[in-house]
Amino acid sequence: MGLGVGIFLIAVGAILTFAVNTDTNGTVNLDTVGWILMGVGLISVLLSMIFWSSWAGPGYWSRRRTYVDDGPPPY
Repeated sequence: MGLGVGIFLIAVGAILTFAVNTDTNGTVNLDTVGWILMGVGLISVLLSMIFWSSWAGPGYWSRRRTYVDDGPPPY
């Protein structure tokens, strides 16, 4: 997963935990599902930050690349 998916899971989990007030028939506890989604999202965000430098990371596309042009090949 990535940083965006982790933030999305945290947001959905927070909505299920804190904003939805419904009574189910005891089969699914939405508060528990929300806490689980927030935990998985937090782990995803933390892993994305830990491995940020091994993937593209910040500044990947703005790094200077130096190419040496020796001119045309000799005949």
